[in-house]
Amino acid sequence: MPQPQDISVVVLGDRDVTFEEVVAVARYGAEVRFSPAYVSRVEHSRMLIERFLREERLIYGVTTGFGDNVRHVIGSTDATVLQENLVHSHSTSVGEPLSREVVRAIMLVWLVQLGQGYSGAGRELLDTIRALLNAGVTPVAPGRGSVGYLSVEGHIARVLIGHGRATIDDAVLEGAQALRRVGVEPHRLGVKEGLCLLNGTHSVTALAVLAAYDSAMASRAADLAAALTFEALGGTIKAFDARYQARRAHPEQHAVAANLLDLLAGSEILERTAEAKVQDSYVLRAIAQIHGAAHRSLSDARAIVAEALQSLGDNPVVIPEGDDGVALMGANFDGTFVGLQADQTVNALTVLAKTSERRTDRLVNSNLSGLPAFLVREPGLNNGFMIAQYTAAALVMEMRSLAIPASSDSVPTCAGQEDPVSNAYLATTKAYEATQKLRYILAIEILCAAQARDLREDGAQGSPITTALQGFVRGVSPGLNTDRYYGDDIETLARSIHEGRLDELLTTARAARARTPEHASISG
Repeated sequence: MPQPQDISVVVLGDRDVTFEEVVAVARYGAEVRFSPAYVSRVEHSRMLIERFLREERLIYGVTTGFGDNVRHVIGSTDATVLQENLVHSHSTSVGEPLSREVVRAIMLVWLVQLGQGYSGAGRELLDTIRALLNAGVTPVAPGRGSVGYLSVEGHIARVLIGHGRATIDDAVLEGAQALRRVGVEPHRLGVKEGLCLLNGTHSVTALAVLAAYDSAMASRAADLAAALTFEALGGTIKAFDARYQARRAHPEQHAVAANLLDLLAGSEILERTAEAKVQDSYVLRAIAQIHGAAHRSLSDARAIVAEALQSLGDNPVVIPEGDDGVALMGANFDGTFVGLQADQTVNALTVLAKTSERRTDRLVNSNLSGLPAFLVREPGLNNGFMIAQYTAAALVMEMRSLAIPASSDSVPTCAGQEDPVSNAYLATTKAYEATQKLRYILAIEILCAAQARDLREDGAQGSPITTALQGFVRGVSPGLNTDRYYGDDIETLARSIHEGRLDELLTTARAARARTPEHASISG
């Protein structure tokens, strides 16, 4: 599977879109194209919705008002006015704008879902969205105040019709000015098109995809960080023995234990410490169990988010049936599937965070590690990594507050017409935020573990893979002999996790090891 930064073009319409392709467009600016099949589906769907309007069929949001206004019938002459009114009146989210990558992900999810040919969105609308993505025009969308959809999407949609604000190369422009800058005409919304853009699970799905992709990278980095810490503290590798691990039926636990044995294969340090004690502290000997459980939850969440990405959260849905068709109304806009998994993601990431922070504390605490206090050669005069552990602890507490479930909460809206709400938007924003916090916690652990390895005085060598990680760390963060500013080192390592550089390092290190005629293995 190509990495997102290596994907330059994403073609929609012939197969399911991958998480990597979403990230390629949202984060790295890959070009979006439509396949002929995509265009054909969209044009047929548009033909049907325009026929329904001419025939004055009673269809929610087409010939009726929205929400509790469903009781009001809208004539065909006002159908387009209804759509523009919808966009302007629903653009009420507040606060700091969403990041560029989140807005771009929402726009791509628009194209993915509305291009399935069941919404009635016209090709001209989807061409406008694609043109803005490819030209680097990013609507400004305040990020707070959504119960699951509508308001955030409204701010993005306003730019499509020449209103609102957008950024180009970090410059904030009025929407109409941004469109002129890139040679795009404002789109005039046709029947149902405003509803297509605002209704559904677009923002929820986009945030969930980004969170799922980033959580996968962070969870792999957590295993790597744990391996470096385990080696630096001279852990007892027997805890990962396959015979012991097999007594529990969880495949993810087995996979983590096997991965740790592989990451630590060839470590002279652990060969010497294998019999040094009966067993290690909980946080070291339970890595396979704890990380395995988190990996399982994250994997389950990714599977359901992948289903959501290929789904359509619109209402009504246009079903082609021969030359005619039917519009069906229901509740596919509900985000509970994704909201529940986002809550699960936050909890799993927080489990990885709390254990990483406890490993960091064990590294800096001389009473537990046997190493100089706070991992500096002259403690007292120097503070070393004392406050880095404070930072990790604070971030864990912040993540615990994020772990309060959002999907179980609800405040009725729309005069009781929408009596439960999914609250999935809040759940997914928390999942997205949690991935960022975990990256910092892991970066701090890796910095401390690399320093601890430097302070070991037995002269034993680490495994080829942990040695490669140690070298990578030292390339961005020199060893800490006396106090200095290392805040930027934390930022650099966190960014390396975010950009997948630790994944690349692991792949390279394993390939280099495979070229070696023999390398020691650790089996316990």
